[in-house]
Amino acid sequence: MAVSLYLDVHVPQAIADQLRRRGVDVVTAIEDGCDSLPDDQLLERARTLGRVLFTQDIRFRALAEDWQRQRRPFAGLLFGHQLRATLGRYVKDLELIALASEPDEWRDQVAHLPL
Repeated sequence: MAVSLYLDVHVPQAIADQLRRRGVDVVTAIEDGCDSLPDDQLLERARTLGRVLFTQDIRFRALAEDWQRQRRPFAGLLFGHQLRATLGRYVKDLELIALASEPDEWRDQVAHLPL
């Protein structure tokens, strides 16, 4: 089963658009009507939906790492700093993750992009 993605409000819409063109199952927090939720509730929302969350917000990374220490479950978090790669690179990495891995591989994991 492919990995479904959930994109935080800090992620440009162009990334979602390109991923969809490549056949990736992606939902944005804005589309989900959750763009004003606090980070902890958004991470929980992604878990509830069974979607790995991609963000470019460093506070999210810290939150997910704290949840790891607490052994609090989440579906997985992918963090990509806004200045460390191009949109195209993030699209390629997210496509690879979505189409070539399984959701269980990401459960309670924090990964940094680019790969």
